[in-house]
Amino acid sequence: MATEIIINVMSEETRVALLENKVVTEVYIDRKKRRDLVGNIYLGKVAKMLPGMQAAFIDVGLDRSAFLHASDILSLSQPETIMEMEEDAEPDHDEETRDEREEASEKVSRFRRRSHTSIEDLLQQGQEIMVQISKGPLGTKGPRVRSYISLPGRHLVLMPGVNHIGISRRIEGEEERNRLKDIVTRHREPNAGYIVRTVSEGISEDDLIADMQFLRLLWKDVLRRTTRATPPCLLHTDLDLSFRIVRDLFSKTVNRLLVDSKKEYSAIKEFARRYLPDLVTRVQCYEKNNMIFDHFGIEAEIAKALGRKVWLKSGGTIIIDHSEALTVIDVNTGRFVGKRDIEETIFKTNMEAAKEVACQLRFRNIGGIIVIDFIDMEREKNREKVYQTLVDALSLDRARVRVLRISELGVIEMSRERVREGLLRTMCEPCVSCEGKGVLKSRTTICYEIFREIRRLGVGVKEKRVIIGAHDSIVEMLLDEEHQGIEDIERDLQKQVLVKADSALHWEQYDIVMI
Repeated sequence: MATEIIINVMSEETRVALLENKVVTEVYIDRKKRRDLVGNIYLGKVAKMLPGMQAAFIDVGLDRSAFLHASDILSLSQPETIMEMEEDAEPDHDEETRDEREEASEKVSRFRRRSHTSIEDLLQQGQEIMVQISKGPLGTKGPRVRSYISLPGRHLVLMPGVNHIGISRRIEGEEERNRLKDIVTRHREPNAGYIVRTVSEGISEDDLIADMQFLRLLWKDVLRRTTRATPPCLLHTDLDLSFRIVRDLFSKTVNRLLVDSKKEYSAIKEFARRYLPDLVTRVQCYEKNNMIFDHFGIEAEIAKALGRKVWLKSGGTIIIDHSEALTVIDVNTGRFVGKRDIEETIFKTNMEAAKEVACQLRFRNIGGIIVIDFIDMEREKNREKVYQTLVDALSLDRARVRVLRISELGVIEMSRERVREGLLRTMCEPCVSCEGKGVLKSRTTICYEIFREIRRLGVGVKEKRVIIGAHDSIVEMLLDEEHQGIEDIERDLQKQVLVKADSALHWEQYDIVMI
């Protein structure tokens, strides 16, 4: 499979797209004003106890308190309650293509306690506690945290306080698995657990030891900061998006990594030269005039992903509707009328929809409870084939999924792991015109679209002045919060930018004129 990583860097946000056989399969967005918090370590304080839920709210200094469940607390002061890892709890996903913070969380969550200790026996009101964010804020909910820490490196994931060594199941050779486990066993410190990642296969002992030493120093630095810190405060932040992608996704299976910023390209290349010397030549700088996401058709795919309707190649459609509790996906034959009989038409539509649904869930990063309403099929063997097709397509997804068999009504219920906000919530906000019954692109998204459009139109043209006409609210944001973007464009393109409010324009509409 031909795999490419495309990175678009702007002063306001960084966007990363994963392409498999030239098809966009995943998109990551990191905005400077709303950074991804997953993996951050805080020294917090217990703000509120919830005995009825066996949980507590932890003040970590963010807008909303973090949620900590009793099962996510690792008590190092009570050896009898330290978690044990089940015998089969080794990584069961390809870590070369998965954020290792999530991977480590998955492994430790499969530990089991020897006793069910009450939250009141583990925490007290006002107590200081070190926590790590495992799930970022979702909608109106604050982040979810855990007290056991995982620090990902290139080859290993360090889990302080966990006495276990896990080897990725993707490393199949028994001799290699034993070699890696022996190296880590000989050099690890007491009460320090490790997950050996898939990319470790075949690497030297010196490389593994270097990664262990790096993670060990990183953990000691975190502990040292706790002695000087006053809660709530931030102790450790993970790498920026570009470098997380290089660390977690950039491997021998990736044909090339293309970035459109010379500064970011130099930094990524230096990072790869230090940690991934064999892959340095695959890091390339995009230097064409047209925008990188336009060149690869990613911008158009993102725009499609914000809509409800997805057209199938046959002419059928799937409709995706979101609610607070779940996501509902409806399959329709649309313009597809088939050639023989109605059962065959329905079966072919459902088969195509099953594959497309799996792609859309991954691309849009839809999580939680999902209900898929396939068109009713009379034959049991057809229902089984559609179910198996969906399961096979979901096997490419790195998020954990659980799929129930198709019901007599043609409905499949499933759940998909939700760690970060989906594409829709990231790029859109509730519509002010319909009181939240629908969505529009957020003001921030529209501002950044305007910046990209100006850069797209302004390269190589002689006109020295740019006039932007937009909705009053968009103009207000351009002149206030996003004024730095205007200044960056004026500096980069050597053009004067003027902004004009036009109340006749819709929220998402804007005009750009070069004069």
